[in-house]
Amino acid sequence: MTASSLAYSDPVRLHQVGAGISRTLTPDDAQRGRIAKALDLASLDSFEADVRLEPSAGGWTLSGRVRAHAVQTCGLTLEPLPVDIDEAFSIALTESEEPRSEDEEIEITLEDESPDLIENGVVDLGQYAVEQLALQLDPFPRKPGAEFVQPAEPTEISPFAILKALRPTNEG
Repeated sequence: MTASSLAYSDPVRLHQVGAGISRTLTPDDAQRGRIAKALDLASLDSFEADVRLEPSAGGWTLSGRVRAHAVQTCGLTLEPLPVDIDEAFSIALTESEEPRSEDEEIEITLEDESPDLIENGVVDLGQYAVEQLALQLDPFPRKPGAEFVQPAEPTEISPFAILKALRPTNEG
């Protein structure tokens, strides 16, 4: 993926980090629009991430806090559902020893606590910020009190039921 095809990108080369860098990422309106579209949000009114990338034992640590005001769509009523996010995060990173081939499979389990791999010596702070925002969103947003009511089953589920109703009766 190229930087222009990403919803939001702020790449940093590891050789620029030194003892550590701190940044506040604040996407502009167009970038927030691309993020909202990528995350299937009705809108993303504000989004800010304070991030710090620093060396650690065995690699690097990316830590920070994401703050956002977004509007999701209720999965039942299709009404707007505002959501405020303010969450801290910390991610362990390590440099990839050898480049992966495109067709090489990666095995990941739910209990996998291994560090994220840094490829080509670049960490995309913007993509990590968007990822942390996505992790805080409800994948099945529902307004409080909204309930799904199962529709009543039709009495006869045959395509011929309609034809049966059209058949003339023998009153003869």
